[in-house]
Amino acid sequence: MSTRVLVTDGMDAGAMARLRQDGYEVVEQYYEPDELGAALRDFDAVIIRSATKIKAPQVDAAKGGRLKLIIRAGVGMDNIDIPYAEAAGIACKNTPRASSNAVAELSLGLMFSCARNISIAGQTMRQQKWEKKAYSKGFELSGKTLGIIGFGRIGQCLGRLAKAFGMNVIAQDVYHVPGIEEEIGMRYVELDELFAQADIVSLHTPSLNGVKLICKENIDKMKDGVVFINTSRGDNVNEADLLEALNSGKVKAAGLDVFADEKNPNWELISHPHVSATPHIGAGTNEAQARIGAELVDIVENFAF
Repeated sequence: MSTRVLVTDGMDAGAMARLRQDGYEVVEQYYEPDELGAALRDFDAVIIRSATKIKAPQVDAAKGGRLKLIIRAGVGMDNIDIPYAEAAGIACKNTPRASSNAVAELSLGLMFSCARNISIAGQTMRQQKWEKKAYSKGFELSGKTLGIIGFGRIGQCLGRLAKAFGMNVIAQDVYHVPGIEEEIGMRYVELDELFAQADIVSLHTPSLNGVKLICKENIDKMKDGVVFINTSRGDNVNEADLLEALNSGKVKAAGLDVFADEKNPNWELISHPHVSATPHIGAGTNEAQARIGAELVDIVENFAF
């Protein structure tokens, strides 16, 4: 009996073809949450992205079936109840290396958009308005201090890119990577020090389980006119507090790729003239998807079903 693999949220076509060539039966189909668990009973592995969530109800419904492996095509695994799945004998894996550069480059792109008013200026140009005076007072990234919260693979990649543009880099993380301060030319600081010193704050943490790291209390600790970037998880931000800070000018601009509720996002925040917004496309490059696909294939082929 061939190993059956369910792909719920799409996958690089080349990687899918490789799995099929290697003898795996690959089924590409999305299931609603109340149908997913029962469907998983007929598969040995499932590959998901951010749209599919596998929590306790899905794991319970899958028990007694064939499911042995859940793979998240990407970095964050907060859409999987890992302890519950592993307690049921289901392994959980991700592809942490493949999309780091893509997300870091988007973070840098959002910084440029905020610094040079690219989003709003482009919008007015499409409306056939020539508003040079309104948007010609931008600022340069060179010489600015970038505070990176969460200095894992993506944060480190962003730090290297920022240094190449002449930025000063400081970072906060619970784990300090040995030797990386000298390698990149950055330094670790405590969170309050980062808030006080950074001209730009970029968030790269996993989901904090409801803790709003970016909230009024912490925004008040930041410089006046700070720029905020988020390509991590939307639920780490109190969006009402961020909107209030944008309206008051405390936050000069924000670049956002993720939102608390991506099925029904805060359109008032997204439509703010000082917000550059993208629809969760951090890993959305051809190169990243090919790398993710290759990593997915390696995980499946090296797993003992």
